[in-house]
Amino acid sequence: MRRLVDEAGLGDRIVVDSAGTSSEHLGEPPDRRTVHEARRRALDVESHRVWRFESADFDRFDLVLAVDHVNERRLLDRAPDEAARAKVRLVRDWVDGEEIPDPWYGGAADFVLAFDLAHEACVALLDDVRCRLAS
Repeated sequence: MRRLVDEAGLGDRIVVDSAGTSSEHLGEPPDRRTVHEARRRALDVESHRVWRFESADFDRFDLVLAVDHVNERRLLDRAPDEAARAKVRLVRDWVDGEEIPDPWYGGAADFVLAFDLAHEACVALLDDVRCRLAS
């Protein structure tokens, strides 16, 4: 998403970040399979470190995206009020509303699929955000 935002010339108006919803892997770099697929797509994710999204983070973002229903539920449970709950959406809401399957237990093809699904959703989301910024 960050690359799409930058390519659209909106990097000064849109903040993109990525966080987990559990304490697992805090401070760790992305999974090696994620790094491999990101490199294949000329994306740089190696400097990113895992951090956990907390209730206070709702104040920092206008939109909080979850890749699947497990993470969506965790975010909704963490939301301090209805306004924060309204910010939580599935990444794929802009295309088909399905979740992105977790590739963790799969092979390389599962990581390719996860990246493909995320990219498709991010393109549609950015189109929506662009329209909102223009109005």
